[in-house]
Amino acid sequence: MNDIVWSYRDSTWSEDRDLVGYEVEADGGSIGKVDEASTDTAAQWLVVDTGFWIFGKKRVIPAGVVVGMDHEAKRVVVSMSKDQVKAAPDYDDSGWASDDARLEHAAYYEPYAGRD
Repeated sequence: MNDIVWSYRDSTWSEDRDLVGYEVEADGGSIGKVDEASTDTAAQWLVVDTGFWIFGKKRVIPAGVVVGMDHEAKRVVVSMSKDQVKAAPDYDDSGWASDDARLEHAAYYEPYAGRD
């Protein structure tokens, strides 16, 4: 899998931090709150609960698309628009462990990852 997609641009963003509950902002506004956060160094990602915005669906946001983090304000900023997040593959908790699911997400998010 592509390391750029699954790694934070700044490794200190997630060190000793619980990101659950942080607001997630895309270009165009808030997309929801962090429901889960991976701390695995091989694959870091956030599960964002979109609430009513896209009918309660959850989205996996790989760490590589995170472009900013404000721990005081409990806010994460991603390099995508709301429409790009909305078009992302659905998150299925039961199937997330499969390599196919992770590859599908990596392929979708790769164009948005690692940009400065």
